[in-house]
Amino acid sequence: MQTRSLSFLLAAFVAIVLFASCSSKSNKAGLSIPKNAAIVLHLNGESLSAKLPWEEVKKADFFKEASSDTSVSAYLKAALDNPDNTGIDVKKDIIVFVQKDSLGGYVSIQGTVKDEAKFKEFSVNAAKGAAATEKDGISFVTKERTTTSWKKEKFIIVIDAPEMNELNKASYDDLTPAAPTSNRDGIAAATALYNLKEDNSLAKDEKFSDLLSTKGDIHFWFNGEAFGAGNPALSALGMMNLSKLTEGSITAATANFENGKIVADLKSYSGKELSEIWKKYSGDKISSDMAKRIPSKDIAAFFALNFKPEGIREVLKLAGMEGWANMGAAQVGFTMDDFIKANKGDILFSVTDIRNDSVTGKDANFLFATSIGDKASFGKLIDAGKKIGGMSMGSDPKVFFNSNDNYFAIGNNKAGIDNYIAGSNSKAFDLFDQITGGPVGGYVNFQYILNSMKDDGRRDSLDNEIFTASLKMWDNLLAKGGNFEDGAMTQHIEVNLVDKTTNSLKQLNSYLGVVSAIEKKKKEKREKEWGDWDNTTSPVIDTMTTVTAPVPSN
Repeated sequence: MQTRSLSFLLAAFVAIVLFASCSSKSNKAGLSIPKNAAIVLHLNGESLSAKLPWEEVKKADFFKEASSDTSVSAYLKAALDNPDNTGIDVKKDIIVFVQKDSLGGYVSIQGTVKDEAKFKEFSVNAAKGAAATEKDGISFVTKERTTTSWKKEKFIIVIDAPEMNELNKASYDDLTPAAPTSNRDGIAAATALYNLKEDNSLAKDEKFSDLLSTKGDIHFWFNGEAFGAGNPALSALGMMNLSKLTEGSITAATANFENGKIVADLKSYSGKELSEIWKKYSGDKISSDMAKRIPSKDIAAFFALNFKPEGIREVLKLAGMEGWANMGAAQVGFTMDDFIKANKGDILFSVTDIRNDSVTGKDANFLFATSIGDKASFGKLIDAGKKIGGMSMGSDPKVFFNSNDNYFAIGNNKAGIDNYIAGSNSKAFDLFDQITGGPVGGYVNFQYILNSMKDDGRRDSLDNEIFTASLKMWDNLLAKGGNFEDGAMTQHIEVNLVDKTTNSLKQLNSYLGVVSAIEKKKKEKREKEWGDWDNTTSPVIDTMTTVTAPVPSN
C-alpha cells in the first residue's frame, strides 16, 4: 500500500511539473522590456559569434579602415580590436527595443556585463569623461541624450528619441519643423526598466515567449498597434473604425544564417475579430495552372495569391468601410456583390523576358492575371476599368488584355497575354514547387536579373566591380505561406546565395566589406574630379567667373 501511494504521489508530481513546464509561456529576456514596446530586436550572441568570429569581421576592408582612422580614439580602437575590452559579454544575448511615449520615444540597448571595471571605463570614455554616479545600487553615466547604466551583470542604455513625437505631429505645411528638444530623464527611464513589473513587461507575453523559444540567430518583434499610436492620420479616420485592423497587430520573425542561405520565418497576429476573419476566409493553395500558363521560362519575379473573396466584405465591415466601398463601386457601375462574385480567388503577377530598349535602356514583359468566378459580374469590372482608365485594346498601344471563361490577363505584351489565355505553356517554372502549398507564393531570380544587365555600358569600372560582387553573391528569393496556424498567419522566406557551402553571415560580412571598399574608391574618385562637396567648393565652380548682378539705381 505504501509503495502504491508513493508511486501515485511521484506520478502526480511528475504530471504537475510537466504541466507547468508546458503551460508556462514566460521568458527572462522580456523582464526589462515594456509590454507595449513598438520594436524589439533580440540578437543571439552565442550563435552569431560562432557563425561569424570577430577575427572574421576584422578581415573586412571597412573594419580595417575604421581601425586605421587617426580620428578614432584609442579606447574605441581597443574595442574594435577585441570587444571584450568594452566589458560586454558579446557571447550573451543583446536586446534592442524602441518605445513610443508622450515625450516621443526612446531606444534601449540591453545586455550582460562581463567585466564591470572595463565596462565602466568604456562608458566613461564614450561619454567623453562624464563622471559615473550611483543610485539605489545602479551606476549611471549620462551624456546629452544617452544614459548608460549597469547593475551587477546587467547593463541598460537609454537613448532619447524625441523625433518620434515630431513625426506624429508633422504635416505637409510644416516641412522644416524645429529641432526636437530632449526632455527625458535618462536616469529615471533606465531605473524604471530595472524595476519594471513582470506584468507590465514582455516576460509574460505568450507570443513573445513563443518567438524566443524558436531557434534563431535573430528574433524580431513588431507591435503595429503600439507603433501607430498617436498617429493623427489614424485618429482622423476613427469614424471608419480602422483601429480594428491594427488592434493586436504583432509580427514575430526569426532569422537564421545557414550555409548558402538566409532563412526567415514570420508569424503575423491580429486582434480577435480580424483573426476570426483570417481563420475563416484564408485561402488554400496558389494555382499551379495559372503558373504553368506564363509564356516564358525567363522569369525575373513572380507573385501569386489565393483567397476567399467573401472575406473582403467581412474586412470592410470590420473597418467600417463597407458603405464607402459600395458608394465608390456604384459610381462606376458595379456593386461589392459583383466584385466578390466576379473573383474566384486567384491572383498572379509576373515579370519576364528582360531585354534592351533603345529608349529606357531595359524593358520587360509584365503580366497580371486573375481567375474568374462569375463571368457576367467580371464583365462589369472590365467595363468599370474602361470607364476609369480608358482601358481598351486600341487606346494604349502598351496595354493589352484578354480573357476566357476562367481567366483574365492584362500586360504590356500582346502575344504574351494571348498565349497566357490560350494556355500555350504546360510547365511551371523550375522552383514553383518550392513556393507552393499555401495561399501566398513569391519568387525573385536575382541571377537572371543581374545577368540580363551584364551588357549595360553605362556603368563605370567601379560600378562594374560592385555588379560582379553582387552577381557572385545573390541567387534567388523564395517566399511561401499565408496559412493560418495557431492563431497567426505564417510566412517562410529564403534568400539563397550562389555559394551553397559557406554560412551566409560570413558571406554577408565579406560582401559588405567588398562593397564598402569600392564605395570608398568611388568617393575618392569623386573628390578628385569634383572636390569635397562637404567641406570645400568644387574646383569646377572655382574656375568659373563670378558675375555680379547690377544694383538698380533709384
